[in-house]
Parts: sequence; structure tokens; C-alpha cells
Amino acid sequence: MKKILVLILCACLLLPVLTGCGEIKTPYVPTGDGLYNEGSTQPSVSRPSTSEQSLTLVYYPEKTLNPYQTADHTNRVLFPLLYQGLFTVDEKYQAWPILCSGFTRSADMKTYTFYLENATFSDGSAITAQDVTASLNAAQQSSVYSGRFRYISGISAGEDGSVVIQLSTPYADLPILLDIPIVKEADVHAEQPLGTGPYYLQARKNGLQLTRRKDWWCHASLSVTASYIPLVEGQSNAQIRDEYDFGNVDLVCTDPGSDLYVDFHSDYELWSCENGIFLYLACNEKSAVFSNQALRQALTHAIDRDLLVETYYRGFAEAATLPASPRSPYYNRLLATKFTYRPDAFPTAVEDAKLVGQKITLLVNKADSRRVRVAHAIADMLSQGGLVVTVSALSGTSYTNALTKGSYDLHLGQTILSPNMDLSAFYASKGSLNYGGLSDTIIASMCQEALANEGNYYTLHKLVMEDAMLCPLLFRSYAIYTSRGVFEQLDAVRDNLFFYTLGKTAEDVYLP
Repeated sequence: MKKILVLILCACLLLPVLTGCGEIKTPYVPTGDGLYNEGSTQPSVSRPSTSEQSLTLVYYPEKTLNPYQTADHTNRVLFPLLYQGLFTVDEKYQAWPILCSGFTRSADMKTYTFYLENATFSDGSAITAQDVTASLNAAQQSSVYSGRFRYISGISAGEDGSVVIQLSTPYADLPILLDIPIVKEADVHAEQPLGTGPYYLQARKNGLQLTRRKDWWCHASLSVTASYIPLVEGQSNAQIRDEYDFGNVDLVCTDPGSDLYVDFHSDYELWSCENGIFLYLACNEKSAVFSNQALRQALTHAIDRDLLVETYYRGFAEAATLPASPRSPYYNRLLATKFTYRPDAFPTAVEDAKLVGQKITLLVNKADSRRVRVAHAIADMLSQGGLVVTVSALSGTSYTNALTKGSYDLHLGQTILSPNMDLSAFYASKGSLNYGGLSDTIIASMCQEALANEGNYYTLHKLVMEDAMLCPLLFRSYAIYTSRGVFEQLDAVRDNLFFYTLGKTAEDVYLP
């Protein structure tokens, strides 16, 4: 996502004020009142006079640099510089070809054939269909990417050097799922696999560095221009913050929604990057309260999502009243307005159902203390509507058992939705997120129809909100702190802080 703020802090003051998403904002200097004046005249920020960029990054050495084996966002910062996928996906969830030179799709949209660019790994060897097949198969077995493969039934190398992907249901836009890093076939289980990206890992006297490839196969224009990038070894969030504050690190990706988040004290530029984490409420069909569909439908109006975003996620989230990222092309903003916060609607529904004073249980995972605080905030909102809400904060097997047994009325859940916003995990009969009787054969069928025809997302989302067993809340983002002036522009997107394209769209390489 594009730059949203520049902050200069004194002492330990942190200003969590963010501008609207997707807009480029002029840098500013706080005047001391802690408020951002949208109409004020802002001073310019000095930029480096040379094109040679000085950049130092950080990573956790005890955590792998294998893209299929780590979900750690600190280490994943490095991956776009080391690896490439068949496609890359921008902030609006549009796919752009990288390692894919062209692709075909069968008439039934269940067989895709991808042809490869003349790309090379950092050791100079050419990428092959076997490399891509092995990489995708490794990703299919990983917790990071496995959800994307729900309807992928086969991946194989064609005799002509192509990669063939078979699907069990029609997909109109499979490329959106294929921004998965590709590594050498022999390296799929390695700690530091070779990639086709613009940099490669190299040992130095005090650890590791990223070195710019002089033989990089595509020579795309990047926001990162440094010839080499020293890597500082991270030990904890606080230590990484201190490394940044002392000028030893130039970029840190942080999660303001995590219990481990720490405030930054020094001068910085602040950027935002959506991470796909979806926060939602799910009803239990056996609840004496939420078995009432009219009351379920009013639930969405009871939640002040903007309050949750600003108070508990420091503005690093976007309110969502539909079960898709607001940045996604599937998110219909006109439909979304029908389900926004209306403080009078829920109390009226509770009164009409003669449920004033009814006791309910809101289940939440105790291991995530921020989510527990959010649960209590939601409990207060529902209490204002006339219910008596008890927050049941459990962890480990107690939490899992409560979910499985349906020992709750409402559940505050969190998951990462795949880039195509597939909801099958909620509504399929054996879906991994199907708790409390959430499964629905009609909605599950519509999930598949939406994958085959994007125009069906409107109908799908309308059905989900009318059924009202699922109540969307927000999509979270990471906060990215950079040294002032290092980047003119940082086009950070989901799982890729250094987004770039080769100037070709997916439509350009589609071979009908």
C-alpha cells in the first residue's frame, strides 16, 4: 500500500493517526498537539541525492528463510527480494505475471497450463517446470499456503516444459492464488533455498547480507536499489525496535494487532500493508438468542467497527461489513452500506424478540489478549442493546473443546482469508472453520459459483449477510517503519513489501 504518514516523534510519544487507505499523503511534522491537520501546509522531506540506496534489514536467524515453513512477518519481508512467483498480486487483488510467460485455461475452467519465462536462479541455472511443481507441492503441504489449494487436485510438469494445474471446481481467476514463491526443486526443504529474485543470500563477516544480482533475468524497476543489504540478527521485538531506534536497521514490519507489538520512539516514516487477517463473529445455531434470524441480522448493526479499528488496532485495520477485504474487487460498497453500524437497530430487534435481559456467552481465544479486549468491547456494545453478555476467554484444549461442543452463543474468531476470499472453510460440511452449525449447502454451493464467476460474489455476500450466521468485522494490516528518506515510495502489498511488475497484465499473457 502507498505511504500514509511521516511522523517525527519526541521522547516516547507515538501518534497512531492514519489517513485514508490507498491515498498518497504529504509528509508532515507534528505541531505538538498530536493531531494531523489535513488542510495544513506540510514541509517536504529531504531525499537522498544519490541513486545508490543504503538499506539494512533484520531477520530472525533461528527462524527459517524457507517461504513454505515460516509465517513470521519479519523474515517474510526478505522473500520478495529473494523469490518470485508465477504471478504477483497488487493491493487491489489483481494478478500480474512474473515467472509466467503465458497460460491457457480449459473451457470448463478446471485445467490451467502455465508456460515459464526464461528465468534463472541465483546460481545461474534455468527455472524448470519441475522446480515450479515441487515448489507448489511444498506450498500445498504448508500451513502458510495450504488453504489456497482447497480445490486444486493435481499439479504436474508437462512434456513441453509447462506446468499443469487441475482443479476439482471451476476457477475463473486461479492466477490470483499463484503469487507463491518458487525455489529450486532440490531446495524446497532447505533453510535458505535459492530463488529467482533480484537478490541472493551471501555470507559476510558478521552474518548474512542480500547481494544484488548482476545477472538478474528480468531487470524490473524496484523500490529497493541497494547493491547489498546487510542483515541484522533479531532476537525479540523490543531488540529489533532498539536496533531501529539506534539507526542500525532501516525497515521494520510490525503487527499492531499482536501482543508482542512495541512502540517506536525515533524518527520514522510509517506505511501500511494489509495482511489478510480477517476478524469476525460467528453465531451458534443452537443459541437461544441467535437461533432467531431477525436478531442475527441485526447483530451487524450493533458493532461499531470504526471504534475497534482505532482503539484496538491503532488504525491498522479496515472495517468490513462484508466477508471480503474492502480492497478486493469482490467487495461491493453499495451492498456493504446496508450492514453498517446503526446503534438503534439492535436494541429494537432485541426488544421485538422479547429477549431483553437474556444472558449470552461470547467465546474468545485467551491466548490473544488483544482479541480478548476486543471481545469485551463487543460485549459492551451488545449489552447496550439489552443482552447480558459474559465473555468466556479460554485457551488450548479448553478453547477447542468449547468450539467443537458449541458451548457459546457467539464466537469471536480470526483467520487469514486466501486472496480470492473463498469462504468454503466456513460453509462446507467439513470446513475447518465450520463451528456452531455454520455449514450451509446453498451458501457452500454459491462459494464455488463465485470462484467460477466473480459476478456471483455479490449474491454470495448477500446470502451470507441474510443468513447472518457470520458477522464480518475487519481486516487487519501490518505497520511498516522505515528510516526517513530511504524510500521515495513503498508499494507494500499483502505478503510483498516491495511490489513490482514486469509491465504485463494477466490478460496480456492469457492465451485463449
